[in-house]
Amino acid sequence: MFNILFFAIIAVFVAMLFLNIYFRVKVFGVYKYLVQNKVEFGVSHFLNEEKMNKEVISRYPQHEEQIRKFVALIRRSVTMASVLIVLILSIGYLLMKFR
Repeated sequence: MFNILFFAIIAVFVAMLFLNIYFRVKVFGVYKYLVQNKVEFGVSHFLNEEKMNKEVISRYPQHEEQIRKFVALIRRSVTMASVLIVLILSIGYLLMKFR
């Protein structure tokens, strides 16, 4: 059982690494576009869709697709990373119990 859990935790760490690289490539492509076009918004806009629409999308309507894509990628990467961290912690807890 210990070996299975040990390999599972290694697999989840590797998945976290590949997730990080994948989203870095995807997010930085969109981020580069937004920076080149001087589109600015803060973290509070990520969390509040209404605020995003009123303050950012209304100011940069021509870049709406890229803004929404960037926010979606960030939210998805945070969600997936959170799930993987919970898996790592759970498997680590089980490893400690079976030792």
